[in-house]
Amino acid sequence: MSKTPVPPHTRAEDILTEIRSNLLECKVCFESFSLQKRDQTARNLPCGHVLCLKCICALSHPIQQKLECPFCRKLWDVGSTSECRALADLQELLLCESHPKLSTDYRGWSESLGWGTLRLLSAFGGWGTMVNPTGMALDETSGQIVVVHDAEKRVAVFNSQGTLLNTFGRPSNICYPLDVALTKTGQVLVTDAGDQSLKVFTSKGRPQATIQGFQLPWGVDVDTCGRVLVSDAQMGTLNQVVMDFSSGVVLANRVVLKELTHPRSVASCRASGNIAILERLQASFTLRIFSSDFVPLTQVDSFGMNLKYALSLVISAVAFHKNGDVIVGDVQNGMVWSLGKLQKTPELTPLVSGLIRPVALAATASNVLVVLDSGDHVVKFYAEDTEDLYSDKK
Repeated sequence: MSKTPVPPHTRAEDILTEIRSNLLECKVCFESFSLQKRDQTARNLPCGHVLCLKCICALSHPIQQKLECPFCRKLWDVGSTSECRALADLQELLLCESHPKLSTDYRGWSESLGWGTLRLLSAFGGWGTMVNPTGMALDETSGQIVVVHDAEKRVAVFNSQGTLLNTFGRPSNICYPLDVALTKTGQVLVTDAGDQSLKVFTSKGRPQATIQGFQLPWGVDVDTCGRVLVSDAQMGTLNQVVMDFSSGVVLANRVVLKELTHPRSVASCRASGNIAILERLQASFTLRIFSSDFVPLTQVDSFGMNLKYALSLVISAVAFHKNGDVIVGDVQNGMVWSLGKLQKTPELTPLVSGLIRPVALAATASNVLVVLDSGDHVVKFYAEDTEDLYSDKK
């Protein structure tokens, strides 16, 4: 007697159920990991075991700040834990697959636009050089690139050729960095989700200031007037920090925007002074553009983009081109897109394809696009083709 075949969708549902029960729940409290609730985010211990943040806090010694892994019994510092990006990526992927509107096949549409107008020039990094990088900043004057990641020293400074120049920020100084920015005078600004602060370092890595008053500081950038912009994903705010960097004294720290929805990446346009803020809620996004005085100018969101282009985007990073065009990283499709100046409707143009997880972008004055791809722990440089390789040369 022949067996009745099991429908493919049934096997797929069984696999998804097994993934959610075996991978996406904490094996101490047996609660599902969450992308929205900070105390239920998945955290890596150095031994490789994964717990939710709530259990790590419950198991840790309140004074010594150490905890014993409940599985292998090794003793670790609380500051040595880090976000488990692999499980966060898996959660976002499963969430996209579970929404019909987010399952649109974009290939035919983007192929008609050439799969990106920019070509890879060079790249550097790789596992070990950078460990789960989360943020990047570019020094236009020197060409140096600063990356924050989850290594023993959590800030790495490279020259434009990828040579490592300096590292600093041990776990005692930086617990869990999310983003980084540079001032005109060379200070390194790091949002630290571990102790809910903004850290200020000199260009050589000496701690200069720790600014508290945040719940989940995420994105950071410096506007055209030298003021620091910090998004707080937990409080739903954007803060403006005014600081005397020569003395390390904070002159002001005020909330300039409220009632945002999990704001993450923030970028200031050097050409116009406009400010872009990326809000993320699970697989949906809203990208808002404000003037330098925080007057709302325009916005786009995942629902509108899907209606207009029949295309699902999950934006992970935002930056400005030198001409004022808005550039975004898309983790759903592994691409970088230009949205134009967003004066009326977005003019969607593919710039780069073939990425894994673009988490930070920077555009240079010489039209080179720098992409931090945390999926393969690499910084990549892209530019337009300068010549037709198939043309006859005389």
